[in-house]
Amino acid sequence: MKVPFRERNPVPIALASFTALAVLMLGAYFIEDLPVIGGGTTYSARFTEAAGLRAGEEVRVAGVRVGKVTSLELAGDTVKVTFRVDDEVRLGDLTRADIKIKTVLGAHYLALTPRGTKPLRGEIPVSRTGVPYNVVPAISDLSGQIDQIDTRQVAKSLQVLADTFENSPEEVKASLQGLRRLSETISSRDAELHELADRARSVSDLLAKRNADFARLIEDSNQILAAVQARRAVIHQLLVRTVRLSQQVNALIAENQAELRPMLDNLRRVNKVLLRNQQSLDRILELYGPFVRQFADATGSGRWFDAYIQNLLPMPLSIQPSNGTNGDSGRNGTTGGQSGQPQQPGAPATPRPTPDNPLPFLP
Repeated sequence: MKVPFRERNPVPIALASFTALAVLMLGAYFIEDLPVIGGGTTYSARFTEAAGLRAGEEVRVAGVRVGKVTSLELAGDTVKVTFRVDDEVRLGDLTRADIKIKTVLGAHYLALTPRGTKPLRGEIPVSRTGVPYNVVPAISDLSGQIDQIDTRQVAKSLQVLADTFENSPEEVKASLQGLRRLSETISSRDAELHELADRARSVSDLLAKRNADFARLIEDSNQILAAVQARRAVIHQLLVRTVRLSQQVNALIAENQAELRPMLDNLRRVNKVLLRNQQSLDRILELYGPFVRQFADATGSGRWFDAYIQNLLPMPLSIQPSNGTNGDSGRNGTTGGQSGQPQQPGAPATPRPTPDNPLPFLP
């Protein structure tokens, strides 16, 4: 009888699931080392020394990266280097391997030179391998050897040699004298040579300590170059579109040249008219300011014009002056008044209308 999945014991199922997950994780981590789906073919080569080569560095063929170094181990008096190469690369039975310097900071790579007609079987022997010349240890060894030289003893020995060959031919004497002067020069520069060796050692130590910083600097420079390369396509597209825009503008001008030419001629004539009447325009602008100022004063007190017009209407008949003279008395016995009311003594005389000013009470 078949047991349903939900009724089965969960412990074996969980153990089997965890085991399968662990196997998958290990397979993903060591996928390059798997025999079937691994990344490339593994080879080995023998070198007289490691020369600073480390596991994980590149393997190149004609300057192109085709793999990486997987391990280094000591095999007797030689070093066995194991490396992996892509399956597309074919190595012959006479292939040569050389360790070369990638940067001045100590990075290396393994350079392969495919040769031979038959496929490569086994490892590459020492006779077909080579190591680079490392200048940093050479400078360090040179500084140590210079420190051990007794310059005074060397100068003394050369002086004794010169005295011994005193009766020698002139050519030998000249050679020995040159050697003596050379030894004296070296002896006089002993302190400077020691200082030079010490500074060379300091520089080599500093470069070794800053190896990671220089490598990071080179990587950042590669990123900058990649960004510039990415922007190159955008700039190229911008230039192409600019050329197309200029072509379209030229075509538009060529198509509308018949309409544009009269318009430009008219615009030129209007410009000449404006230049001819420039003084009149300047006078208009000069007088427009006072007009606007007085207009604003007249209309600034409300919804009306604050102004008056003198002598616009004639004087009413009720207030026009009589034809009598100043000596005639009025109806009420007054003199010089308009009504029957007497004029107060000391009061100013009431202005009378005249033909020139029919409204004397207005200013």
